[in-house]
Amino acid sequence: MTVNQISVFVENKPGALAQITQELSAAEVNMRALSIAETNEFGVLRFIADNELRAATALREAGHILSVTPVLAVVLKDEPGSFAATVNVLAAANIDVEYTYAFLTPRTGTACMIFRVADNDVAEKVLTEAGIRLATREELA
Repeated sequence: MTVNQISVFVENKPGALAQITQELSAAEVNMRALSIAETNEFGVLRFIADNELRAATALREAGHILSVTPVLAVVLKDEPGSFAATVNVLAAANIDVEYTYAFLTPRTGTACMIFRVADNDVAEKVLTEAGIRLATREELA
């Protein structure tokens, strides 16, 4: 059970991020989670949207370079050790985490981690067997 992450290349200059977020706002897209990785010249904005099709369409029409990647949205208890327990399950199954980022959910006591791994199906099976729940696209919309 994956969710789609949108990754957009952003020039590392004043106003570039503001432009992208304005384009998403105009398309009535709500970003549920986001992460930005940067270099001196550009950044990569990774985000989960409430409507990834509308988000991707709006950004493509505005001329942005982007990709859509299936990732795992793992629901954790919002308490010390939850993240450690989750990555330990993945490590024990020899699953490499390429990157991860978090966001809080509207539910009290839970958080959600986005995981990018090489094989979503294997990671999903391992996590589910360990009693770790994955969020659905509908939950994040």
